[in-house]
Amino acid sequence: MLTAFLNKKKGLLKFGINLIKQENTMKKFLGPLMLLFLLIAALPAFGQKKHTFEIKGGNFVYDGKAVQIHSGEMHYARIPHQYWRHRFQMIKAMGLNTVATYVFWNLHETEPGKWDFTGDKNLAEYIKTAGEEGLMVILRPGPYACAEWEFGGYPWWLQNVPGMEVRRDNEAFLKHTEQYINRLAKEVAHLQITNGGPIIMVQAENEFGSYVSQRKDIPLEEHRAYNAKIKKQLEAAGFNVPLFTSDGSWLFEGGATPGALPTANGESNIENLKKVVNQYNNGQGPYMVAEFYPGWLAHWAEPHPKVDASGIARQTEKYITNDVSFNFYMVHGGTNFGFTSGANYDKNHDIQPDLTSYDYDAPISEAGWVTPKFDSIRNVIKKHVSYKVPEAPKQIPLIEIPSIKLDKVANVFDIASTQKPVYSDKPLTFEQLNQGHGYVLYSRKFNQPISGTLSIEGLRDFAVIYVNGEKVGELNRYYKNYTMEIDIPFNSTLDILVENMGRINYGAEIVRNNKGIISPVKINDIEITGDWAMYKLPMSETPVLSDLKNVKVYDNTPANAAKLKGCPVVYQGTFNLTETGDTFIDMEQWGKGIIYINGINIGRYWKVGPQQTLYIPGVWLKKGSNQIVIFEQLNEEAKSDVKTVKVPVLTKLLSN
Repeated sequence: MLTAFLNKKKGLLKFGINLIKQENTMKKFLGPLMLLFLLIAALPAFGQKKHTFEIKGGNFVYDGKAVQIHSGEMHYARIPHQYWRHRFQMIKAMGLNTVATYVFWNLHETEPGKWDFTGDKNLAEYIKTAGEEGLMVILRPGPYACAEWEFGGYPWWLQNVPGMEVRRDNEAFLKHTEQYINRLAKEVAHLQITNGGPIIMVQAENEFGSYVSQRKDIPLEEHRAYNAKIKKQLEAAGFNVPLFTSDGSWLFEGGATPGALPTANGESNIENLKKVVNQYNNGQGPYMVAEFYPGWLAHWAEPHPKVDASGIARQTEKYITNDVSFNFYMVHGGTNFGFTSGANYDKNHDIQPDLTSYDYDAPISEAGWVTPKFDSIRNVIKKHVSYKVPEAPKQIPLIEIPSIKLDKVANVFDIASTQKPVYSDKPLTFEQLNQGHGYVLYSRKFNQPISGTLSIEGLRDFAVIYVNGEKVGELNRYYKNYTMEIDIPFNSTLDILVENMGRINYGAEIVRNNKGIISPVKINDIEITGDWAMYKLPMSETPVLSDLKNVKVYDNTPANAAKLKGCPVVYQGTFNLTETGDTFIDMEQWGKGIIYINGINIGRYWKVGPQQTLYIPGVWLKKGSNQIVIFEQLNEEAKSDVKTVKVPVLTKLLSN
């Protein structure tokens, strides 16, 4: 509609200019044309039809007509912004009319008061592009997201705020949620349908009913007061489209809040869905499953779940024919680039870190490909909708790089030694060190020999243990492996390299999310205190070896590799491309670490699987020279090169 109006506007201007150029007609038309020009200039937006959306008579109503929402969840931060339009076109081609997205607070407020909405974080551009592709938008700003995202979307530094407790009627917390919501509104409130944009609904909080069920130590009245305050903050900030809540159908008592439409996650029983929504929505619809799961999340060291395509297609048809709106979570998962992946926990594991890949076994694959599940759903939707379902756009080109030579290598201990250490009588947490992500090297010298059982009950999350620079063991929160036998000779150094594998994003443990070493280090039940040196290795920027000062950088020869075996190292290489495209780096023969491509952290790898390849978007490659940097924590075998492949490996478990 806007494009048509602008074209008409250009045509009128051109017509007017041509008339003015004609001397004989200039006097006749000049006055009226000047008036016309002024009117056109003053009405750039009013020629565009403003759509409407409301909840009325038990229905979702768009431009006065009842509609079903056929939505798919897709998160802007998990896709390079250059691919957003392609992925929206994929969603349209599956037959959907809406896209939903969480907003990740910690993505945008990286430090208190420091905001970033640029590049891959440009949420407003994401929403506008969705609208241009003919999609309505459902915004899920939280402030809690879950989403298998680090800390459920909360900034890590909230844990340093005095008196703070997240997800609670807590003055310190609500002060920060208000600041976040107000700042978000400045970015996207103008994109609501009430202002001519594509946003039709906004979610208040997220899956709060499940949290209420797990925090019975907090009175229900307090939970409800908190939930109502988040809704009020959204309204006060200018979010004036219909609000909704999203919970399991058995959790509405804790999650529903007056004035917001309750929607049910994962509810396949239509009768039960309508019954519970009626109970909390004045006896009427509309009825929506805000999270309909065509796939499922995956953890390191566990099988990757698979969800049957035919079953999802049948359930989709069941929703459509029973007037139930839905949102596929996820329609396209994307990737947890950098340190953005979160974690769960259960009785068997103190932490279950999520994969770098967020493929989710979704209808649109991690790299944006059509899948059999995509086709099954598309065929069902096409049968029941009146609008035209377009064909899928062309797949992004693929390339394969047979060998990338790694010609330089450096010891991470040498890199750490160039950093100014923080000294303390006891090990400090990441948060106490004012560090959010990455690694910390804890180091202590021993003037006297000691041997026995090393115990780090407060390990968060993965540690490699060294004595005098030689690897002697690993400790691991996932396997609840907190102890090992150790022998520290006279005048020796104990080094503990600790990795944050992602903060818990779901459940009651979200309030206990400090990283590093959070309790005493003991040997034979004796606390080791005095003169701990801590070297911060946030790895927020690429450790380019040529840029590091006072670090010994080795040529990656067999002899030098043998010297560094068992040490944590950084490998570096360059490679030339004559063409670019998407690809997957094969890390099955490696140990554990992270990879940078042209300065971008593409994520974590770990030999246990099930993910053995990491996705490299072609837009992050360039013709000519490219750079790769790999931080390998275990370095059990020397490496001289690495390759990429055209097919990802996401389901191959190996023994640890």
